[in-house]
Amino acid sequence: MNNKGILYIVATPIGNLSDLSQRALEILSTVDFIAAEDTRHSQRLLQHYAINTPSRALHEHNEQQMAQQLLQKLQQGQHIALISDAGTPLISDPGAKLLQILHQQKITVIPIPGPCALIAALSVAGFSADKFVFEGFLPVKAHARLQRLQQLRAESRTLVFYEAPHRIQACVQTMVEVFGAQRLGALVKEISKCHETIFHAPLTEIAAWLAENPRHQKGEFVLVLAGAPAVDKQQLTVEAQQLLHRLLAYLSLKDASQLASEITGLSKKSLYQYGLMDLKCV
Repeated sequence: MNNKGILYIVATPIGNLSDLSQRALEILSTVDFIAAEDTRHSQRLLQHYAINTPSRALHEHNEQQMAQQLLQKLQQGQHIALISDAGTPLISDPGAKLLQILHQQKITVIPIPGPCALIAALSVAGFSADKFVFEGFLPVKAHARLQRLQQLRAESRTLVFYEAPHRIQACVQTMVEVFGAQRLGALVKEISKCHETIFHAPLTEIAAWLAENPRHQKGEFVLVLAGAPAVDKQQLTVEAQQLLHRLLAYLSLKDASQLASEITGLSKKSLYQYGLMDLKCV
C-alpha cells in the first residue's frame, strides 16, 4: 500500500485573481502546506480566498535544500502544493530540481492546470501555434543575448520570449538588428491585468512604441515573433553563387559545394549543379 503523499503543481492567476480554478482552490485549501516561490507575494492570493494553509518558500536559491525537506514530508504521507508567483510553476520558474528528485523516488506528482502567460500570449498573437519555440528569458548580458538571437535567425517556428521591463527596450532593438525591421511580432503586456496590452506590429514599430512613452516599458512582457520565412533551398541567391566562386579558388567542386551548403543552408546538390554549369562556361 502506497502511503506516500502527493505533490500538486498548481497554476495560479497571472493577474486577475478570478482566474483561479475551483479545483486549484480546493487543493490549496486541503493540502498540508504550500511551497511558494515567494510567500509574501502569494499571501495576497491566499488571503483573497481565505486559504489558511501554511506556506514555505521554495525559490532558486534554496531549492536544493528544500527539495530534501519536501521529499521527507511526502514520504511521511503529507500532501504539498507547489505554486509560483504567477501562472504555471516550472515555466521559467524554480521546481525542476525538486521534480527530478521526486520522480526518482516514485512520488506522485499531479498537475492542476490553469493560467500560463506563454500559452495566453501565444493564443492571441496571431501566429501559428502548431509548432513554436519557447526561449523563456534571454541572457541578461547584451553580447550573449545577441549571440542567442543570431542562432535563432533562421528558425521558421513561432518564437516566444519572456522579458523583464528594464530590458524590454534593449531586447526588441537587438531583435530589429538580428531579425530585420519588418519581422512581425506581438508584444503582450500585463496579461489579465488592468493595463493589459496586445501590440501586433513589425519589430521596428514595437521598438518605436516602447520608446515613445516610459510607461509602455513597465509590466510583465511576453514577446511573440513570427518564424523566419521558409527558404527555397533549390533557389541559389547571388550571395551563395559568389561564395561558391570564392571557395572554388581553393577547394574541389565537391568540397566547395559541401562547405557552401553548410554556411548558407542551401541545397548541396543545387550548389554542385550550379558549379558544374559555371565551370563549363569557363
